[in-house]
Parts: sequence; C-alpha cells; structure tokens
Amino acid sequence: MTALSDTAPEVAGGAPARDPEAVHRVLADLDRPVYVLRDAAGVAMAHARLPDAQVLAVAGPLPPSRLGAPAFRATHGVRLAYQAGAMAHGLASARMVTALARDGILASFGAAGLVAEKVDAGLAAITRDAPGRPFACNLIHSPSESAMERSTVDLCLRHGVRTLEASAFLELTPEIVRYRALGLSRAADGTVAVGHRVIAKVSRTEIAELFLAPAPEPILRRLREEGRITAEQAALAATVPMADDLTAEADSGGHTDRRPLPVLLGELIRLRDRRAPRVRVGAAGGIGTPDAVAAAFAQGADYVVTGSVNQACVESGQSPQAKELLGQAGVTDTEMAPSSDMFELGVDVQVLRRGTMFAACARRLYDLYRRHDGLDDLPVDERRSLERTVFRRPLEDVWSDTVDYFSRRDPDQIARAAENPQRRMALVFRWYLGLSSHWAAGGVEDRTADYQIWCGPAMGACNSWLAGTALEPVGARTVRGIAENLMRGAAFRSRVTALRQAGVSLPASAATHRPEILP
Repeated sequence: MTALSDTAPEVAGGAPARDPEAVHRVLADLDRPVYVLRDAAGVAMAHARLPDAQVLAVAGPLPPSRLGAPAFRATHGVRLAYQAGAMAHGLASARMVTALARDGILASFGAAGLVAEKVDAGLAAITRDAPGRPFACNLIHSPSESAMERSTVDLCLRHGVRTLEASAFLELTPEIVRYRALGLSRAADGTVAVGHRVIAKVSRTEIAELFLAPAPEPILRRLREEGRITAEQAALAATVPMADDLTAEADSGGHTDRRPLPVLLGELIRLRDRRAPRVRVGAAGGIGTPDAVAAAFAQGADYVVTGSVNQACVESGQSPQAKELLGQAGVTDTEMAPSSDMFELGVDVQVLRRGTMFAACARRLYDLYRRHDGLDDLPVDERRSLERTVFRRPLEDVWSDTVDYFSRRDPDQIARAAENPQRRMALVFRWYLGLSSHWAAGGVEDRTADYQIWCGPAMGACNSWLAGTALEPVGARTVRGIAENLMRGAAFRSRVTALRQAGVSLPASAATHRPEILP
C-alpha cells in the first residue's frame, strides 16, 4: 500500500505527504485530477504528472455536477442530480423552493395538508419569484380526502407546474393519472412528448410497479368518458410509464416504512431494469451526510433526495423553536406515531421524539379509536382526561371546529360522519393530530410538548457531520448551503474512496470533507 503518512518525504512540485492540509487542498479541488506520485524524494500528491515521477494512482476530476444521471439533470433542467423533497404543510416553503430553483436545483413545494388558498399562493409566489425555473409540487395520496387531490392538481395545471412529486400513494388515483395524461402529446418525430413529469416516492415494490407501468385502462376510460382528457391523451397514456423518476423512500421523516436504503434502492433498480429501463431511480431517506450521498450514487442511484435536513434551514416553513429542537437531534431521537391524513388506516409517520410528547399522545388517541365505537362510548374519566390534557377544551367544541373546517374543505367528510359515530371520533382525534404540526410550525409556546415534527435519522447524522463547523447553528444553515456541501462532500468522498481502492493510504485529517458557508 502506498502511504501518504505524516513522515513521508515529498515529491518536488507536489503536495508534501507530511502536510495533510496540502493533501486536503489537492483533494478538494474537484475540477482537477489527482495524481499520487513517487520519485527519489518520496511520495506526494499533485494535479498533474511531474517529470521523472512514477504515477502510483490517479483520480479524475469529479465536480458535483458529474454525480448521478445526466438524464435527470437534462430532463428537469437542473445542474445537480439532487432534489429537496417535499415536506407537508408548507414546511418545504415557497421561499425554500425559490431559493433552490434560482440556483438550478430541483425542489418540491410542500402542498400536502394545505388548504387550496395557501397552495395557490405558494405556487404563485414560486412562479413569480423564480420565473421559468424548474420546480415540483407535492401531491400526496389522500384516501379520505379525494377533493384535496383534485384541488392540488387543478392548481398545478393553472400555474403551469411541470413536475409533480407523488408521495404516500397506495394505489393510482384518477387525479394523478389526469395530470400525467394532460401533459402528453405526439412529437413531430412520432414519439410521445411528456409535458407533465411525475416523480413517485415509494417504499414498496408493489407500488413501484404501478408507476413503472402505463396508467390503468379503467381510469383512462373513465376520464375520457367524463371529458377530462381527450381520446388521444388516453391513447398516449397507455404507452408510457406513469413516472419519469422513482424515488426509493427509505427511513425518512413523515410517511415511511423505515426500509434500509441499500436494500430498497437495490430492489427498485432491479425492478426498474426489468420493467421500464428508461425510468430513473433515486435515493431518499437517510440522506444527511456526504457519505450517505456518495454511497447512494455508488450503488447506482440516478439522483438523491433530502428532506429532514432541509427542515432546520432558514428558508423552511418550520418555526425557530422547532428548528432548534431539530438542530439538537441525534440519530436515535425519532419514533413512529399515527398519521393525521391516514389515521383510520393505522398508518404511522416518523417524528422527532426529543423535546416533545406528541408521539405518546397520538398513540393514545389511536388506541382509543380502536377500542371504542364513538366519543359517547369513551369512559367518563378518559374523556375528561382528554379534554383536560390533550385537547384542552370540550370535545363538543372540537367537533364544532371540525365541522366548520371540513364544511369549507371537503363537506363529504362531515356527511360520512353523520351516521357513523366512530368516524366522527376519528375526525375529532385528527383535529389534534392535524393541529400539532401547525403548533410546531407556528412556534406556539404553550403547545411545545405537543409539537409534531416530521423527522428521520438523517437529521441526527447531519447534526453530527456539522458539529464544530460554521454550519452547526441552525441559523447558519441554508438549503443551498446544505445541498452544495452534501454534493461537494460526496464528490470528495468518492475520490478518496477511488484512491483508497487503488491502494493509497491517506491521513484521516486530509480525507474528510469540511463543510463551509457559501458566499
């Protein structure tokens, strides 16, 4: 093994092996190649071959723009194979999306859970402040609130959104199919032109198969009969996969099956290769350090997606109080809790445990929902305890607020609960689950213990990576800074790995990427 140790002599004109700082500078210049050289004086590192020096190893230039699939960058019109994924309730804010869009990085607006007026305002702000720049909007599957899906798609069509990030889908719905079909046309050369792109976040192969196949014929037929798509669009939709990109969503914040990323990513790549080779596969869940990014690309990911780590950045829609809690999180400071949007189905989301009691309260509500037929079936002491410690008001008042909310957003919810006491109880319990994330985003001080903060282990890993650097305080973190440092760090790590595989032993201090605040 060739060692660049502290005591080795130096090659004339190269970075001296005894100087780890000089070695680091050579490695960190990602636009230039790295040569490990030996001559009579010893071993050193340089950007070019030197006279009379033997070449021991070479690592080519590797700027961040070379990581991942060129097709991802070309299709979406971005400079990095990187996406800042959606975070619901506007946590992936218009400000966040705009900041990244202006810098040539794809980001997805967190429309899930927002009323139509806020989705409209967010999309209007992005298209106004980043005109012509690529971005995506999140469409979350809402089995109990189909009107929300329809409204989001309508608004995306109105604002000319070219990319949807589909998440938490259990099956394909008419709205996601309608969006896809309405963007299809026949190009001059006879191929199918795709005007509406879909990035599908999945954690199961059976769901991935739905997006790797064309839209189901029954849904296309229904949309055509209703006049919502044309016959030509229906015919074209039957020939192309539902998605352009398939994101392997592993151990992420929010909706997740907590699958190990190397296992899930490998499964989806193999499935893609068999079913739809032109669909790109990305990696999400656990992407919080340069090492994680480099590992995903090394396994074959076409792009990477971050989530939790962006929530602590200055542009996110999260409150300063919640950001501070996120900035203190370790890799084990998360747990699963019942979700608001899929409460009745028993679906969980991953949330921050440190500094909040939300998960325990949410599990208590779901347990009561499973054991009782309605609010009137609750034991008196249990009901009083809920009103005093969880809701902090009479349950009848909560129901009144719930009726008012859904009467404006999705009246069918109230109609379905009228004759179903357990359904009514579910809506009341969802009042708490829904507001808990708003309390966190709003920094409501007397509800700190009830903050619902979606978070995966990547947040803790990111905090560990940034500890002791200028980016350790959450107030210094920007989404652009995190993206650039992750990608630059991944390129740096990839070159270090290539040299080590060639038999080069590097000083530890020289082989570690150092995150910086960007100008």
